[in-house]
Amino acid sequence: MALLVLSVGMLGIAVLYVESLSAGRTASYRSQAVNLAADMADRIRTNRRAQLAYAGGAANNGCDPQGGLPANNCTPAQMAAHDLFRWNQTLTNLLPGGNGNIQFNNGTLPPTYTITVSWTEVTEPAPLAYTMVIQVPLT
Repeated sequence: MALLVLSVGMLGIAVLYVESLSAGRTASYRSQAVNLAADMADRIRTNRRAQLAYAGGAANNGCDPQGGLPANNCTPAQMAAHDLFRWNQTLTNLLPGGNGNIQFNNGTLPPTYTITVSWTEVTEPAPLAYTMVIQVPLT
């Protein structure tokens, strides 16, 4: 009888251990999502004149800083496309099924951006998402 009680207790401990590993992984992914959304928010604030370009397509325009200066004379729109390109690469590398989306709303003053980061979890039937809304005035 004591062996049965001990076995059930050990199984309970094993289940708790597996659950804690899963919760830790989920917390790590959520932290990454928050950091990636904040990273894009900072990029948008830095290149605020690009506006609608951040809701457009990504492209490797070679706008990476070298020695504190752009690699070429990128326009704000080209820099935005390059930011999106780098951001999407990071999303793919850090989050399973990582995906990012930015919506631009010029109908508000100041204009707002909705940044959404989504990813897939093994234990979840649908992708999880984190959304951040920022306002970025032109000046």
